[in-house]
Amino acid sequence: IADRREGIGVCGWILVSLSFLLVLITFPISIWACIKVVKEYERAVVFRLGRILSKKAKGPGLVLILPCTDTFLKVDLRTVTCKIPPQEILTKDAVTTQVDGVVYYRIHSAVSAVANVTDVHSATFLLAQTTLRNVLGTQSLAQLLSGREEIAHSIQAILDSATEQWGIKVARVEIKDVRIPVAMQRAMAAEAEAAREARAKVVAAKGEMNASKALTQASMVLGESPAGLQLRYLQTLTTLAAENNSTIVFPLPINMFESLRQKKRGE
Repeated sequence: IADRREGIGVCGWILVSLSFLLVLITFPISIWACIKVVKEYERAVVFRLGRILSKKAKGPGLVLILPCTDTFLKVDLRTVTCKIPPQEILTKDAVTTQVDGVVYYRIHSAVSAVANVTDVHSATFLLAQTTLRNVLGTQSLAQLLSGREEIAHSIQAILDSATEQWGIKVARVEIKDVRIPVAMQRAMAAEAEAAREARAKVVAAKGEMNASKALTQASMVLGESPAGLQLRYLQTLTTLAAENNSTIVFPLPINMFESLRQKKRGE
């Protein structure tokens, strides 16, 4: 609609001329009805006899209109925050979740926003709701929890492409919260706890294996040196004596154990 170039016709020019003549006759009183102020963050779309006056919106500053033939509509160009209420979504792996989000957009073409859609803000809000449900319905729960940023970028690209004809530029999409049923939360917690216990058992088993290897190597070294075994025995006694306990230790020479072992073998 904004690209149409037809003129207003002969009757239209006659009406415009009469309106301009009326302004001249009632000047300077009529000047207050002809001059409109458009703020820095606004643009004015002027209609003359029902047609858009130009392809580009007017403003900011002073805008001159004719009181009888012209009407204008102000459009706010500031960024709008659109809060998407919680949507109940069935994920790809058949899990029911509630997801809400926020969409940040702004109007970059005031003429398209006025001429191509009835209510641009309501249309963008409903489209954001539908797009959120459609995109999240194709994702699994794990993808939804771990890939929020990628999903948000996908939703932003879809919304930006769909609202281009409406003069809308989607700046950012954020997924705020993902609510999971209580039963699913308990199941996920039990699964995570079981996984942690399994990893702890594996780590403990590896520690036991490393300790057994170290003890085997130590026994081989001590077996090759009887004096080293005696020193290790004395070191153990020193460690026990340093502690405040009621343990009574009777030190015996290592040679007695060796002689007893030899006698046992002889029998």
